[in-house]
Parts: sequence; C-alpha cells; structure tokens
Amino acid sequence: MHQDMKMNQHETKWSANVILVDADYLDNVARNLIERFERLLGRQIAKGSMTVWADCVALDGGLRPGDNQIQVVIIHPKEKRGLNHLDPSDFAEHLSGKAFKDNIGEFVFDCYPAEKEFVDYDDFFVDALQLITAQKEVKRLMVVTHAENALLYNKVREVLNGADDEKTITIFSMQPATDEESPSDGMQGKKIRQEILGYSLMAALGIKAEEIENKIE
Repeated sequence: MHQDMKMNQHETKWSANVILVDADYLDNVARNLIERFERLLGRQIAKGSMTVWADCVALDGGLRPGDNQIQVVIIHPKEKRGLNHLDPSDFAEHLSGKAFKDNIGEFVFDCYPAEKEFVDYDDFFVDALQLITAQKEVKRLMVVTHAENALLYNKVREVLNGADDEKTITIFSMQPATDEESPSDGMQGKKIRQEILGYSLMAALGIKAEEIENKIE
C-alpha cells in the first residue's frame, strides 16, 4: 500500500458486512441533490442523517433487519475534517470509533485520511478497497465510489474482479460508467450489483417522493 492505513497494525476483527465510502464523492453528490431539490421544492434542506443513510445503503446492499454487524470505512482527504451535508459529520470526533445500533444491526465507523504528500486520493481509496476485498471474513461489500470517473472505475473494477466469488458486492454511484473504458455492464464473472446513491441520500435528507410529485404536478 502507498500509505499505511493503520488497518493492519493491530488485529482488526472484520465484520461480514463492510461499507466503503469515498467521503468527497458522497459530499459532492449530497450537495448537488440539495441544490437541485431546494430549487424544485422551494424550501431549505437541512443536513441529513448519517444513521438513516447508512441504514438505506445496508438495505440497498442486500441486508435485512437482524443482528448484523456492519463496518463503515470512510476514506477522506486529510484536510477535510468532516462531511458537509450529513450529521454526525466530524470524522475524528463524531464518527471514527463510534457506533450505533438499530433494527438493521450494529454499525461501527472508522475514518482514514489520505495524505496528499504520500499518495493520490483515488489510489488511497483503491488501496483500501484492495485490503478489504482480501479479507476472508468480509462476505458483503458495499462501495460508494465515483463510477463516473473512468480511470478510477477501471481500478475499482480490477480489484473487484480479483475478489472471491463468495462475496456479494454492490457499487453505489449516481450513474453507471458508460464509456468504452468503463462499460456499464458490470464486471465479468462477478455478481456485482449497482445502486443509485441518490436514493439513500434523498432518504437521509428528508426528501420524499410524494413531495417531488406534488411539485411536478
């Protein structure tokens, strides 16, 4: 790995379910949704709920209510202190090492900063993905990544193609990659699903379908 993530400096007990998050991408999508729907709905949209968002991603990734253990691994630039559009937001103070439990299961958060002087941000994310996919304990992996970025998506695809066949993998982005280098037909030989990230964020931000339908009508 380009930069020591400190994931493997101690004996990490991996959960069967892992959500890997690109914090910059998540924030950018949330900002775009807020700007779009504030104009459409004619009201201010407050920060969303991180717990609601995590629940929605877990459900979209195939989990069902039960005694599940879910690790949420957040990759972020070192200079970024927290998420701008979800609460709790501060990586070091409010998220890393913290947990919550509900009817879906127990969610445990870990946040890792990418230091520009040591590694490119996208490469750091791919390194984290590679480390997680190598863990035998991880059976369900949910990846929030910039699939519209062809170069990054190709790296992600290469890593996931190397994952064992027992893993259930879901990629969350706003739209599938469509150019020749990043085909939208998934990854050969792998049962990889793709979900739209916007749906879970809309739920977390309190944007309801019926409210949108009323405005459109």
